[in-house]
Amino acid sequence: MTDRTRLAALRAAEEARFADQHPRSAALAGQAREHLLAGVPMPWMTRWPGRFPVFFDTAAGARLTDVDGVEYVDLCLGDTGAMTGHALPQVTEALTARAARGITTMLPSADAVWVGEELARRFGLPAWQLAMSATDANRFVLRFARYLTGRPRVAVMDWCYHGTVDETLAVLDGDQVVPRPGALGPQVAVSETTAVVPFNDADALDRRLAEGDVACLLMEPALTNIGIVLPEPGYLDAVREITRRHDVLLVIDETHTLCAGPGGATVAWGLEPDLLVVGKPIGGGIPCAAYGMTAEVAERLSAPMLGHEIDVAGVGGTLTGNALALAAIRATLSSCLREEDFAVAVPLAERFTDGVAGVIAEHDLPWHVQRLGCRAEYWFCPPPRDGAAAAAAVDEELEGFFHLWCLNRGVLLTPFHNMALFSPHHTEADVDRHTEVFAEAVAALVS
Repeated sequence: MTDRTRLAALRAAEEARFADQHPRSAALAGQAREHLLAGVPMPWMTRWPGRFPVFFDTAAGARLTDVDGVEYVDLCLGDTGAMTGHALPQVTEALTARAARGITTMLPSADAVWVGEELARRFGLPAWQLAMSATDANRFVLRFARYLTGRPRVAVMDWCYHGTVDETLAVLDGDQVVPRPGALGPQVAVSETTAVVPFNDADALDRRLAEGDVACLLMEPALTNIGIVLPEPGYLDAVREITRRHDVLLVIDETHTLCAGPGGATVAWGLEPDLLVVGKPIGGGIPCAAYGMTAEVAERLSAPMLGHEIDVAGVGGTLTGNALALAAIRATLSSCLREEDFAVAVPLAERFTDGVAGVIAEHDLPWHVQRLGCRAEYWFCPPPRDGAAAAAAVDEELEGFFHLWCLNRGVLLTPFHNMALFSPHHTEADVDRHTEVFAEAVAALVS
């Protein structure tokens, strides 16, 4: 058991150290509170450890420097938005050139052709469309699925996360579908729009889809946002068989699981989705996403996509597919997220996993470390098998302490859980620095 009194004392000391290191961020945070809701541009920025947000100045490769001049090994990488590394010269050059020639015209650019071909090559699905975010892409795909099947509900995994899509902010409370804790103002009761099933439970999926009212199953091949929960052997094959048997479209969201390889888990694990969504990593930091589909689904959508009223179909956005985003995607996918890039990043994640596991074993703690491709994270519990178990194991006090301890020593983790993401710009020394800092934190906690 963790000594909570000692934990609180250590956290207080780290809070004081944090404030001493970041006077400029403290001043900016005070100014920001005057006109920004919660003092930040986006509410989730309040989730970082410390009494106020750290304001960043520059980021390049695997390094980030804040306004107080403190440099960090960045293991967050924008929660995969910068999975390629920050400030890629090739993306900067492409954006500069494109911006000088125009950005938004409501017409396709030549880059669109290249992007469509590359997405088809990487993921094995022949037809693609663009979006501004994975949230938008998921929203559009759910609309398509309901149109194609005539069924009202979508199915998701318990404690999933697919952006701010209303239908997906749902969890199970016993056998009842209820809003996910923290979801603000659902516009429609999720019990009317959504079916929820536990991850790694094929029988539960089969029983629910047998009711015949589900248009599609939207899922990550491994849960990531509640923490990494890996599929058990045979589970994803069962999901595909069950969805086909019940005529339910299978939608794979690869926004985070792209860390598994150049074609995400879909290619790495030989999955066969009807539709696939990929988000923020593909643009090198520029807001964009894409969704692909099988030839059969594309053919069934061809009539409405060419219809006179497609602009009011609930799928679109004036800036969606703009020339700047397409230039960013082309520059990113032509030079990043390739086999040779993962050949560098994945071994770093393995080294991270081994280092953390060694510290856990040294102190005989009931914790574990999990890895998916070039992503890894540690848990303060044994490995959970579904989202509900993962959510129940969250220890906000411990997480906050480790995040702040690491941040105060120049290592930046993803604020929502203990996740580290690796790019080809990281080094073994970066990994070893985290292991050293983690070991010091554990020693301080248990001594």
